[in-house]
Amino acid sequence: MSASSAFSAGTGLPAMADAVEPGRHEPLGVTVRDGGVNIAVFSAHATRVEFCLFDESGTRELSRHALQGPVDGLWTGFLPGVEPGRLYGLRAHGPHAPREGHRFNAAKLLLDPYAREIVGEFRNLPEDHGYPFGRPDGPLALDERDNGPTALKARVAAPLVAPGPRINAPRHAPRDVVLYEVHVKGFSMRHPGIPEALRGSYAALAHPVAVAHFKRLGVTTLSLLPVQFAVDEPHLSGTGLRNYWGYNTLGFFAPDPRLASAAVRHDPSAVVAEFRAMVHALHEAGLEVVLDVVYNHTPEGNEWGPTLSLRGLDQKSYYRLQADDPSRMENLTACGNTVQVEHPRVTQLVLDSLRYWVGEMGVDGFRFDLAPVLGRTAAGHDPRSAFYTALRQDPLLAQVHLIAEPWDAGPQGYQLGRFPGRFMEWNDKFRDAARGFWLGHGPEGGRIGRGEFARRFSASGDIFDPARPTNGGGARSPLASINFLAVHDGYTLADLVSYSRKHNQANGEDNRDGRDGELCGNFGVEGPTDDPAIRDTRERARRAMLATLLLSQGTPMLYSGDEFGNGQGGNNNAYCQDNPIGWLDWPAADDSLIAYTAELTRLRRDHALLRHARWFASPEGDGHDGGRDNEAPGQPRLRWFDPAGHEMREQDWRTDGRTALAAMLSDGDDRLLLMVNPDATPMHFRLPEAVDVDGDDDGWIALLDSSGETAPGLRGEDRVTVPARALMLWGRPPTNGVPASQ
Repeated sequence: MSASSAFSAGTGLPAMADAVEPGRHEPLGVTVRDGGVNIAVFSAHATRVEFCLFDESGTRELSRHALQGPVDGLWTGFLPGVEPGRLYGLRAHGPHAPREGHRFNAAKLLLDPYAREIVGEFRNLPEDHGYPFGRPDGPLALDERDNGPTALKARVAAPLVAPGPRINAPRHAPRDVVLYEVHVKGFSMRHPGIPEALRGSYAALAHPVAVAHFKRLGVTTLSLLPVQFAVDEPHLSGTGLRNYWGYNTLGFFAPDPRLASAAVRHDPSAVVAEFRAMVHALHEAGLEVVLDVVYNHTPEGNEWGPTLSLRGLDQKSYYRLQADDPSRMENLTACGNTVQVEHPRVTQLVLDSLRYWVGEMGVDGFRFDLAPVLGRTAAGHDPRSAFYTALRQDPLLAQVHLIAEPWDAGPQGYQLGRFPGRFMEWNDKFRDAARGFWLGHGPEGGRIGRGEFARRFSASGDIFDPARPTNGGGARSPLASINFLAVHDGYTLADLVSYSRKHNQANGEDNRDGRDGELCGNFGVEGPTDDPAIRDTRERARRAMLATLLLSQGTPMLYSGDEFGNGQGGNNNAYCQDNPIGWLDWPAADDSLIAYTAELTRLRRDHALLRHARWFASPEGDGHDGGRDNEAPGQPRLRWFDPAGHEMREQDWRTDGRTALAAMLSDGDDRLLLMVNPDATPMHFRLPEAVDVDGDDDGWIALLDSSGETAPGLRGEDRVTVPARALMLWGRPPTNGVPASQ
């Protein structure tokens, strides 16, 4: 078949032009216009790029059309008569010179990196690889088998119907945000209130029963685990397991059909419609949608991996290669390869993808997996890199949340506090301090002191405060610290107080996978127990940690299921458990814990002092309070006290063995007093004078006791008893029967 041939006679398909007409250089990808499609593909090193059309089954190639170019690395063309719904792929010709970084192989059908719709199933067949198996020269060899009949195909997408789902986007102020990390499928698979036909789908996440739970809980923003088109890793083949979390993205513009309802998942257009409808419905309920996105690596893996898209189009441009051996991939992600976001066209690919998900799909922000990869240059991570600069200047992306997972697997990969501008960052130091404080031991076995607790409670000013040295560039808000206790990657909250070691045998890797040494503690028995004392201790620790999370400064993030005691049997790496291990156990949900968590978010909403967008003033600015040595009138203040009621001094923070302390927050309208006692026995606290609001000591009233021993509304006397392993919150007595709140 010639490179520009028309469809074979007798196919029953529309006639096609014999030659590709001149096309536009923008937008990249395949776009419907003027009775045909415009095609624009980037490849700086190809010698020829072909647009290949397939029949409806995707198994028979009907024609190949050579694109024109390159001009500035772009290959373009316009093909009349091609309508939405047609299946296509790309083939790229060029040097097969692995030692120079090139792996062109026109026998391999390539997925359009800009594909809006993807059909087929990736089965990791031998012919999907650019080299033949079993050769002594391995991936340096060339495999000339055509994988076109079995390769994934893109489908020409019709323009999306306006208006888009951002028309009703709520746009919560940063200080009001409470994040809720959730897996689309796992949330609803075992939910008895959601129709069975919808469970596990985008539609289920927007079902009124789900929305009612989110609203009751008081979260504002759903942070969805990856929803972009993903495939399973080769090592899962034949195990009965799959990449459940989805951190193996191949299609940056296509929602994963595996997360759509069964009635529509066979039709990519219907999948897109269901996703957009989900976003619109969540917006109607005042809920934002943030996507976890994976632009740091792809499923093509290292040099032994398959040739699916970017590798065949132009490996040397799209990926980072080892400087001393370009035949090998640079692996800064521990996933085999590293996307070279530093390259201008790769920067464009990522930004175009982000704009698509905001402008067309309606989402409200992104959490960037292994985010330092996005800012890596030859000199390492650079907060002033071209990608960050372009991202911060984009007018559409200026409307949405930007969240970094601030580490990758490369040298100097830990970059907490060094992201620019309005980025928020997952703060693992908060996680470890909050866990260690209440569990009674830290990462190295020693106890977390009250100084470390105070730093993390007050939004980690040692990391994010712009008055302190930072490599992030520009002022940072306390809200930049995303505080969490648990996320998808690690123990659930229920498990971290029930197990002292990981139990990942179900993953099929002999318990070698998952993080070793993750902070946890079983309080005497490994796993479930009927011992009432141990159960009580676990419950106290869990509730105290939830209170610490939701009453601390910064931006809180709750992991789905932690609000009702969901567990995974001690599995701290359930990435491949698309089954009851990884799904939320709604039948066993503790409704009283849901109510308690909802009360914590209510307190956070009612008191602006608990969600402050500026750094607190402090008398000493000693580094433990996240504050400044600034007591301007009306400036909110944060002061620390020991249990005897004495204001903490610098030497008091260095006193070994003491953990209990109190924090007073105040401004011109409100005041709050938080007391923490992580010890196994009750502790007496002296209430400090409450003179910070109006100059009068009008006392304190209990707002919360995480242990449940003290009823809200109790008026505090000179001394109060804080129960064992408990956090208490005190506020102003009510005026005319109405509690002081913001």
